[in-house]
Amino acid sequence: MVKRLLSCSASELAKLRGHDLVESIRMSEGRVVAAEVIASVPPLLDEVSNVELAAAMGADLILLNFYDVVQPQVAGIPTLGEFKEFTKNIVGAGVTLREVARLTGRLVGLNLEPIENPEAMTTTGRLATEENARAALAQGATVILVTGNPGAGVTTKGIARSIVAIRGAVGDQIVILAGKMHGAGAREQVITTGDIEAYASAGADGIVLPAPGTVPGMTVEAARSFVVAARDRGLLVMNTIGTSQEGASMSVVEQLALWSKMTGADIHHIGDSGYLGIAVPENITVFSIALRGRRHTWRRIATSILR
Repeated sequence: MVKRLLSCSASELAKLRGHDLVESIRMSEGRVVAAEVIASVPPLLDEVSNVELAAAMGADLILLNFYDVVQPQVAGIPTLGEFKEFTKNIVGAGVTLREVARLTGRLVGLNLEPIENPEAMTTTGRLATEENARAALAQGATVILVTGNPGAGVTTKGIARSIVAIRGAVGDQIVILAGKMHGAGAREQVITTGDIEAYASAGADGIVLPAPGTVPGMTVEAARSFVVAARDRGLLVMNTIGTSQEGASMSVVEQLALWSKMTGADIHHIGDSGYLGIAVPENITVFSIALRGRRHTWRRIATSILR
């Protein structure tokens, strides 16, 4: 029997995959917290990685941005395995999503980007391709977010095409979320009901929306209409703070959390650039407490990952 993610221990989280993970998220009734971390940025603290810090502040899901499946790296964690020789000067080289999950006891996912011009990237390991999706699965991903970073030029049509390819590559073994947190450098609406239909038809498990108050015009009412449209198609919804407001005051972050919850979203995401690479750590905790109170926040923080 599937247990709500809100109450899962580390060992129970480690077993959640595919449809069971979707159901576990849905059963948590809007009380799942995702924290995004830039994999390659040096950590705020000595001898503690940003992924560990985000987990310690209350996140259920660690979402890695700029994670490269060809040359995996998570800064702040000692270099591992075969990568030690040819990347010995790169901190955290060889550290995969699986190692992050082992160290944090959390769900771990990554962003892949359907950039129309791959030459715009310095590596192919972050593109939303079948090969990279298979590599992410092999490296321990439980979630793939098909999205675009600022200025990347990612389009909604490109996202839909990539969902089809990735679903074909990994089947139901990974939860696929799709959408944009902001314009991502494309001159189009961030989300429309037509996009939601396209993502559902392509095989996504859920959509991504900018949280109310983060991008111009995204009110609670507007976001709620998109959540309803997604629900009608059986999709999860993750509301996101992808606009550096993760570095705003605690009162602003609390308000964003409440507005986000009012829309009916299942997962609430806080971005990676409060400081470069991670939200202001205290804001992750404030965000969580606003969404689900001290009880569930402290349980997530305090429960041993050996349970």
